[in-house]
Amino acid sequence: METLYTAIATTIAGRAGHAKTDDGVLDLALSVPKGLGGPGGAGTNPEQLFAAGFSACFGGAMAVAAKEQKIQPGKIAITAKVTIGKEAGGFGLAVELIGHLPDVPQKDADRLMEAAHQICPYSKATRNNIQVVLKAEGKK
Repeated sequence: METLYTAIATTIAGRAGHAKTDDGVLDLALSVPKGLGGPGGAGTNPEQLFAAGFSACFGGAMAVAAKEQKIQPGKIAITAKVTIGKEAGGFGLAVELIGHLPDVPQKDADRLMEAAHQICPYSKATRNNIQVVLKAEGKK
């Protein structure tokens, strides 16, 4: 792989700690969500950060796929739902990606979701590791 960019972040005290990037742009408190036995509310958590990263990356991949397929997607919005749960050997994740493409016919929206899933680095990293469900919401 030819390196284009490397993000650097350091977390102190794990899920109930603090995370900061080397450039200081991201600098935030972390808290354990109520669903995992924590107080919630005081800060973000790894699942929220993963959801934000995956949805942003997938949206970028969708724009690339739309350009390749010569489809005008309008404003692309991706919602990522990241679930953490217990499984054999510890904990696991599952992701649902919802593409909101109100200007694109449903058939094309479905095709763009599949194409973006092949391009997106987050999709590649999670492929065959966790369940990722794709849903497209195209023009009604």
